[in-house]
Amino acid sequence: MIEFTDVTKQFPDGTRAVDGFSLVIPSRKTTVFVGSSGCGKTTLLRMINRMVDASSGTIAIDGDDVALKDRVALRRGIGYVMQNSGLMPHFTVADNIATVPVLQGVRRKAARVRALELMQTVGLDPAMADRYPSQLSGGQQQRVGVARGLAADPNILLMDEPFGAVDPIVRAELQQELIRLQRDVDKTVVFVTHDIDEAFLLGDQVVILEKGAKIAQVGSPSEIMEDPATDFVASFIGADRGKRALSLKHTAHGTVVVDAEGRTQGALVDGGRPT
Repeated sequence: MIEFTDVTKQFPDGTRAVDGFSLVIPSRKTTVFVGSSGCGKTTLLRMINRMVDASSGTIAIDGDDVALKDRVALRRGIGYVMQNSGLMPHFTVADNIATVPVLQGVRRKAARVRALELMQTVGLDPAMADRYPSQLSGGQQQRVGVARGLAADPNILLMDEPFGAVDPIVRAELQQELIRLQRDVDKTVVFVTHDIDEAFLLGDQVVILEKGAKIAQVGSPSEIMEDPATDFVASFIGADRGKRALSLKHTAHGTVVVDAEGRTQGALVDGGRPT
């Protein structure tokens, strides 16, 4: 469990990115921070592994204040996946994945075996192990980034807009892969995005943020969609424009479910159940 208690972050230029933030992030669930650019969501994420230190307040993991932990040891025990993967270009795929275990003292041969296992876990062919990042597609690089984040078998996985730089088709594939992966590995995942649809797809707990990391609403996707707490939330999720309203459309091939923009969201099968 991760707990923020009255956390504030003010940068030297006077910018207050986070102002009095308090939240409990449950273990073994996916919590998504979502909001517009500049709302403080990435700062919140980076304070968990002390890439950014809080100006005041406390952040505790299972009751232990992260500010009292050795910064390097803390980071090596928490998985971190960023946008554009952040892979080391002169390392092979296997060596990129094995980086943290090797730093922790795992023998290179054992770390490579672990890397090959993780490649299969994230849907990569182990035959790619000796390729370099430049020889991979953007989606493949992101999968390597996820594998590297899992290499030390951390309890916590931080993901900072990890799918934002890939095309929509690859992004959808990676989202589904993360859902499958979380079902298999059962980590505490903290995910940052500006995309509310991605937040609702991935999150067990969704935290909608305003400027200064002020919580506009926190809850499950269904709770937020069914009862937006404020006009800001309703506008952010598109409820005020009917964006999430669904209706039935009869076609030559059967009845489908469409959203307010006419995009197909599912089809009806025998008995009238949506698929």
